[in-house]
Amino acid sequence: MTHDHRTDRNADARTDARTDRGIDARTDHRTEARADRRTLLNPSALHDPTGYGYTHVAAAAGRQVFIAGQYASDGTGAVVSDEFDAQVARSMANLRTALEAAGLGFADVVRIGTYIVDHDEEKLHILLKHLRAAWGERLPAQTLVGVAALALPDMLFEIDAVAVRDQA
Repeated sequence: MTHDHRTDRNADARTDARTDRGIDARTDHRTEARADRRTLLNPSALHDPTGYGYTHVAAAAGRQVFIAGQYASDGTGAVVSDEFDAQVARSMANLRTALEAAGLGFADVVRIGTYIVDHDEEKLHILLKHLRAAWGERLPAQTLVGVAALALPDMLFEIDAVAVRDQA
């Protein structure tokens, strides 16, 4: 079996470069370093989502803050009503709570995603009423998706958001 010394030199060069950048040559910690730049928040006023595999609010080192889908949940994660209007109202209240946990408000939101089970024009008008209550005539960009079902059987509505922090 022959041994290629070029491979060793290349490996040594990679190790030296990584060590010079402060990265442990035995393990590449770039992925862990990226994770350290995130702030993950689960406001105590909202249910604990970790059992469902997500976090309510994720902020990166930059300006964008991502709010996971908020639905009409109480502090335990149970859906609070079977009426669409009430679910939208509670979802919007939960969105406000998540935004406030990141030091933000509705005025900082630049994009929303809305998900409506069995979407129709009546539900669109109800949604618009709540969106105008939050944003007036200055609505953020929105993608509305009509769906057959959401994560839990009683959910009729869900909203996620992307907000932007002021530059420091």
